[in-house]
Amino acid sequence: MTEEEAETEDAPAEADEADADETEGVQDGDFVKLAYTARTVENDQLVDTTDAEVAEEEGIDQEGEEFAPRTIVLGEGHIFDSVEDDVRGKEVGDTGTVVVPAAEAFGEYDEDDVRTISAEKIPEDNRHPGAQVQIDGEDGFVNTIIGGRARVDFNHPLAGDDVEYDYEIVDVVTDEVEKASGLFEMFFDIAPEMWIDTDEVEEETMVEPDEDADEDAEPEFETETVEKRSLYVESVPQLQMNQQWMFGKQQVAQQIMSHVDVDRVVVQEIIDGGGMGGMMGGMGGMMGGMGGGEGADAEAVEEALEEADVDADEIAAELDDE
Repeated sequence: MTEEEAETEDAPAEADEADADETEGVQDGDFVKLAYTARTVENDQLVDTTDAEVAEEEGIDQEGEEFAPRTIVLGEGHIFDSVEDDVRGKEVGDTGTVVVPAAEAFGEYDEDDVRTISAEKIPEDNRHPGAQVQIDGEDGFVNTIIGGRARVDFNHPLAGDDVEYDYEIVDVVTDEVEKASGLFEMFFDIAPEMWIDTDEVEEETMVEPDEDADEDAEPEFETETVEKRSLYVESVPQLQMNQQWMFGKQQVAQQIMSHVDVDRVVVQEIIDGGGMGGMMGGMGGMMGGMGGGEGADAEAVEEALEEADVDADEIAAELDDE
């Protein structure tokens, strides 16, 4: 074998090694747990962080909010594109710093988005510089109010600022429940209890008609039992009152099903027997006795009315007079 032939034979193997090198590290579709802190380049203003110490130093109210690494799906736009590009191909434990240009971060500052409006459109309590307002569905900040006119800036508060993004790849998530939990936390800042079960579910499927069947005949359906992998989510008050969840639950569930190996998402609301539940249960029993008109409960109600000296005819007469 000549030297030239040997080099030709080795070429495919080298190409395969090069391809393998290119796909090493985290890739699109991976669930990546990131720790990060983002600040504006010019003023060093904190934009976002997963670090509790940084939040405390900045005086951020941490009540009800957990500062911990976030799980994102690489390639899905859950972080800035330039940060995704930098993360792609790296390994757990790697760090990086990326400057995200203003246009990609929160947009360039647009002078045309500072507009003069009637001060009457602004609630009286917000008629002062710096107040956050919503006018015709747009969020903005009051710049000045002179007479009956107001100048409102509808740019994002961080428009025009480049953002420096420091990050560390903490882990790659492979557990299905942890993946779903990470997505919930990313969208809603809530991590409710959840688990996966395989259920038998009855489904109606259309029966394929015979070749010589009447085309105008009504389609026929049959019920069959199929197995479904279900992600069960225990609903909590924070989730029930979350507007993003109320208006976007279908889209979020679809995104979870596209990334996690489940066929459906089942949200369960649990009401225990304590507190108001117990009281309502007692009231329900009393009302049931009154409705039935029989038994000890009905007798007890009648006795109570007699003791109260309630005259039904007198009450009816008073109502007629009114």
